[in-house]
Amino acid sequence: MNPQATAWSRRHWLAATAALALAACDRPGATAGFKGVDITGAEYASGLSLQDVDGQPRTLAQYKGKVVVVFFGYTQCPDVCPTTMGELAAVKQQLGEQGKDVLPIFVTLDPERDTGPVLKAYMANFGPDFIALRGTPEQTLAAAKSFKVFFAKVPGKTESSYTLDHTAGSYLFDRQGRVRVFTRYGGGPDVLAQDLKQLLAEG
Repeated sequence: MNPQATAWSRRHWLAATAALALAACDRPGATAGFKGVDITGAEYASGLSLQDVDGQPRTLAQYKGKVVVVFFGYTQCPDVCPTTMGELAAVKQQLGEQGKDVLPIFVTLDPERDTGPVLKAYMANFGPDFIALRGTPEQTLAAAKSFKVFFAKVPGKTESSYTLDHTAGSYLFDRQGRVRVFTRYGGGPDVLAQDLKQLLAEG
């Protein structure tokens, strides 16, 4: 993990996440109606350029036409990450045929342990169309900063048993590839489902 990433303290992480939500709520011209935080017109979270589990380069622009949900996490996360992915899988199923137009993208914050095969096996728990992306530590840090995602390594009992504090929320993109909503962790599947339905209906 890049030393710069570990320099973010829990206090800075929480403060930055709160600032993100407050700034989004106050954004002029935001579209009413979303249950999550409306960040329509945000100048951050504009793109991704990382590798998939097979090492192929991927960008958000490749997935225009889909409603994309981007979440930053790591496979050894004990609660937030599997809960978020599980809720997203449930919502896709709930949406029926429309669920096929919702594309979940999991970006690992832990490329040291989350290799391609590890990510492939992890995504298989949630659905065949769940995509995982990874990069070098430097690329990971750059991607996180571009989304205003904050993370920090928390040492464990051994060198390899560390955990990560990280921003707990998902970014929703419309079919044109524009970021529209930040969904906070803990909002529940109904909140996510309503916002996805609205984005799907926009066409």
